[in-house]
Amino acid sequence: MQKELLHLFIEDSPIEIGVFDTNMNFISCSKLWCKKLGLASEEVIGKSYYQIFPETTEEIRKIHEYCLKGSFISFEGEKTILPSGKIQWLNFKINSWEKEKGKVGGLIIVCEDISNKRNEDEYRLKAQKVANIGGWEVNLITNEVYWTNITKELHEVSENYVPALEEAVSFYKEGYHREKIVALVSEAISDGTPWDTELLIVTAKGAEKWVRVIGKVEYVNNKAAKITGTFQDIDSKKKAEINYQEILLRHNVATKTASIGVWDYDLASQELSCDENTYLLYEADLSGFGNTYDAWKRSVLQEDRDRVIKEMDFAIQHRVEFNTEFRIRLKNGRIKYIKSIAQVHKYPDSIETKMIGANWDITEFKHTELKLIKRKESFLGVFNNSSVGMALIGLDGSWLKINKSLCASLGYTKEELMELTFQDITHPDDYITDLSLLDKLTLGEIDQYQIEKRYFHKKGHIVYVILSVTKVSKIDGGLSHFISQVVDITSRKEAENKVRAVLKITADQNESLTNFAHIVSHNLRSHSTNLSMLTGFLINETDKEERENLIRMLNDSSESLDETISHLNEVVSVKLNVLGKLEGVKIIDVFDNVRKSVAALLKENDAILNVQIPKEYIISAVPAYVESILLNLLTNSVKYCSSKRRLVVDIKARRERDKIIVSFSDNGLGIDMKRHQNKIFGMYKTFHKHKDSKGIGLFITKSQIEAMNGKIEVDSSVDVGTTFTLYFNSYKK
Repeated sequence: MQKELLHLFIEDSPIEIGVFDTNMNFISCSKLWCKKLGLASEEVIGKSYYQIFPETTEEIRKIHEYCLKGSFISFEGEKTILPSGKIQWLNFKINSWEKEKGKVGGLIIVCEDISNKRNEDEYRLKAQKVANIGGWEVNLITNEVYWTNITKELHEVSENYVPALEEAVSFYKEGYHREKIVALVSEAISDGTPWDTELLIVTAKGAEKWVRVIGKVEYVNNKAAKITGTFQDIDSKKKAEINYQEILLRHNVATKTASIGVWDYDLASQELSCDENTYLLYEADLSGFGNTYDAWKRSVLQEDRDRVIKEMDFAIQHRVEFNTEFRIRLKNGRIKYIKSIAQVHKYPDSIETKMIGANWDITEFKHTELKLIKRKESFLGVFNNSSVGMALIGLDGSWLKINKSLCASLGYTKEELMELTFQDITHPDDYITDLSLLDKLTLGEIDQYQIEKRYFHKKGHIVYVILSVTKVSKIDGGLSHFISQVVDITSRKEAENKVRAVLKITADQNESLTNFAHIVSHNLRSHSTNLSMLTGFLINETDKEERENLIRMLNDSSESLDETISHLNEVVSVKLNVLGKLEGVKIIDVFDNVRKSVAALLKENDAILNVQIPKEYIISAVPAYVESILLNLLTNSVKYCSSKRRLVVDIKARRERDKIIVSFSDNGLGIDMKRHQNKIFGMYKTFHKHKDSKGIGLFITKSQIEAMNGKIEVDSSVDVGTTFTLYFNSYKK
């Protein structure tokens, strides 16, 4: 009966209690514990404690073993996981019970569920951690100071740090903040006044930090016994607040200094609110402005009013930026230009929606802008209609703008010229000079420069100009672009070149006459002496056979004299009246005629000709001279061919700007350039033993090509071959 009553007592117990045998199997269990476990009593009785609580730690198992030896133990805060997965915190009291005297029958375990209390403590600690709130306490009787771990973290000290009262106060920044906390503590001790303030501390690591300090005094027998409170880290929030106040102050100073008016328009009530600067901007009396929105509409000039209201409505409807300019009429009738920018803004957690914006006076700017527009229109009129070529050039050398006169001078359309840079059409010999002056202009060493230079016309010929370049600076002083003025002086230069050419011909003729005089004095004197001697011998000779020999020698000497006179006559006549005889000559046609005239000679010598002369190449020349030059070079190639290899002659032509360049190459005997470089085009100069070598052909060739304002160059290697390069002017119609 007693056993049954005990069993009922345990089952109906208002606490969680269980009775276990020595194998830790449930003998009896309170209904409350079964309910907490979510199990019926029959599912628990007979089962092992460890089967019901599989997460039991090894430490708890050892406690059970210890108590089964007849001991008692009590401990708090054991974490268990129920079969449902729920976490439970329990306080345990464990005692053994005797089955027989001196013999342990098992254990009685009493549990107290402290889960709610434990969870509340954890939530409070987590909240303090998240909010960075630490606690502190000062015992005024013992002068002992206690800081929680978070408080220690805020002061950047170690967890085992034990603060003293004086040290705690010294963490406050010296000056106002330290004096403030001392005053607050003193006042609280004196009359019990609590405090809640924000102060600066200097941490153990030297960092300044804003904290919120709350404190209150606790009294015992009407005597201050203890001060308790909290520390909260508000550094980020406080600094943001200070920064905001500084920004707000700067904003107010800036708007007032710049006369910028700030306004907001409530979309629901359709009320317009303005700051003081806005009223000053509109020169309106704050008290007499009436309905601000209607007053604003009336102030806007009628010509602008409808447009501005439509723009505002569009910005409100589509939630886009309102950005416009309009005119207002002041009381004195004066017109003012206003710039207005605004944005629709909806406040968080509120139905209130406003358009917030700013106005400022741009009257002076608009007047300046109108003047600039007029000046720009005036400049563009001069620029486009000028008879002088003009261009705006970018810092990278590209054309920004060009006028008709420049296009006409260079032969390009605007579209074509815009695809090029000034470097593309500049003569290479003038490029470095122009670029170096442009660099000086860019570096600020000079403000402008003027040079005479050459451009290439679209058709390839040279255009002579006087170029003037001026730099244009931006408002900040930086370089913006260049203005170029191009005066076409081609006709003047061509006239100068003609005069120069005539003078050159005259000088050449004088030189030729001088050479002629030297040749006459030398060659004719030799012929004269020879004829005189032969005549003397003939007069005094009586032997018939010897007389006949002298007569033959006299005849040969006469023929030699005639040939010399013929050569001298040809040299003098080459440069006479050449300029007036220049015409367009298709070079391939002339070469074809030359090739036909020496076809038999070429065939006899088994020569190979490789000709690459485009049909469209036309040079400015005297046809007879061109034929003479090509004939002389071709026959020389045959005359001085190598016996070691078959003769190959390559004739090629190419165009370079206003020049047609013809190269005439063979694989013949070649010339020793080191020995004969300065003699190649000399009169009566020969470099190989050949029966037909007279030393007059290359001299005549050079004279002929120079008479046509061209030139000839030679490059040769012994037993490799010779290349003559001929430079002719392109023919311009």
